[in-house]
Amino acid sequence: MLQRACILILTGVATTASAQSPSPAASAPPAQTEADEYTRYELLGPGTGRFHILYEVTATTPGATVFFNPIRKGSVATDERVRDRLSGKLLDFSIVGGREAKAAGLADADPDERYIAVQLPRPVPADGGEVRLLIEKTYQDPKSYVVEAEQVVFTRSLGIKRNAVVLPAGYELVSCNVPAQVATEDDGRIAVSFVNTFPGPAAVVVKGRRLR
Repeated sequence: MLQRACILILTGVATTASAQSPSPAASAPPAQTEADEYTRYELLGPGTGRFHILYEVTATTPGATVFFNPIRKGSVATDERVRDRLSGKLLDFSIVGGREAKAAGLADADPDERYIAVQLPRPVPADGGEVRLLIEKTYQDPKSYVVEAEQVVFTRSLGIKRNAVVLPAGYELVSCNVPAQVATEDDGRIAVSFVNTFPGPAAVVVKGRRLR
């Protein structure tokens, strides 16, 4: 009888301890990853400080349903839109703060920066799959794009590998401080393309002048 009572007491203690043990913390979302980035900067009217950005990127985080793209400090963004490169369809997005982006998986999110949170058209497949995006926006940033004397000057710290800067219509290239490929596009504009081979962001300066 005594042995049975001891068993009942021990069982009750085990059950109580189990009920009071804290539940495991929710796992953190996986860190955002991406690949195959390319940015094209189309300089708009001289003196406006405005340039249109086309950013192509592949979201590669397995299972991800949201992708974050920063709005750089000092720039005012308008005309944002995002497309699924597979279907060409426009995607929904919202503008969120850095803390929200970090909590959702963007490990290096700046709490004082804003981000475009893109709703992916489908979760990124876990078996090495990907979702290709085209993110467009227009920046007004008079510190990056200015007129000096008779020249337009675009100065930007560019962190991704592949970039292009397109001069306004009717302008020719005067100089570029990094090795670049220069081409005339079908509409006559000059495109300056380059690959960032530096270990960090490239401090790019592109200058142009009106064709005489």
